[in-house]
Amino acid sequence: MTDTNEEPINEATSLVVLDMAGTTVADDGLVERAFSRAAATLGVEPGGDAHASMLAYVRATMGESKITVFRSLFGDEQRAQRANAEFERAYGELVAAGEVAPLPGARETIERLRSEGRKVVLTTGFARVTQDAILAALGWRDLADLTLCPSDAGRGRPYPDMVLTALLRTRTDSVRQIAVVGDTAYDMICGRRAGAGVVAGVLTGAHDDAALRAAGATHVLGSVAELPYTLGSPGGVPTAGSGGS
Repeated sequence: MTDTNEEPINEATSLVVLDMAGTTVADDGLVERAFSRAAATLGVEPGGDAHASMLAYVRATMGESKITVFRSLFGDEQRAQRANAEFERAYGELVAAGEVAPLPGARETIERLRSEGRKVVLTTGFARVTQDAILAALGWRDLADLTLCPSDAGRGRPYPDMVLTALLRTRTDSVRQIAVVGDTAYDMICGRRAGAGVVAGVLTGAHDDAALRAAGATHVLGSVAELPYTLGSPGGVPTAGSGGS
């Protein structure tokens, strides 16, 4: 476990906002596979320069709302909506085929955080139908206090809307009592913009240590399983830079 951008944390964490794919749920290339299927329906076939360029953009923007990504890639709204619908359909088929799994220790971490009296909210850049399919496949429908997707909040990452919606819906007193955890630079930017007291990156997903640090992570963890130790006791105040590598 390593850490970065150390700042004093003045309030105990009472709300934990967790990303899904790459943070609590193993991705294993599912996003890229679903994107390739979606792009092919719009005439962008794997193996070509256009596909390679688009795939590089998808990798760089992991964590962002998927419809926003497709708007950037395909330009006009009609093509973007079609690509997004095809992506969600393809991803849903992969989930239905059993190709989704929790990351080691993810369920246990969420259960522990809730047993300690903290609220836990699962967030995603996917549409609600895809998020619900993942939750059902994992048996996670009732695991967290709340689940949010971009349409529930207004805008997806890197905007702070989902984090602030989580604060409002859980009646958390202060943004400084929030821990935002994710595997992408967009998760880190989102947490920073929301004013979260802890913005922790994990190394189980899309972006590496350097990218997470550059985006403003207060901590970088090997996996979400390390989070309870980083946050410390519920009644206490975690120390920025807690933990060892």
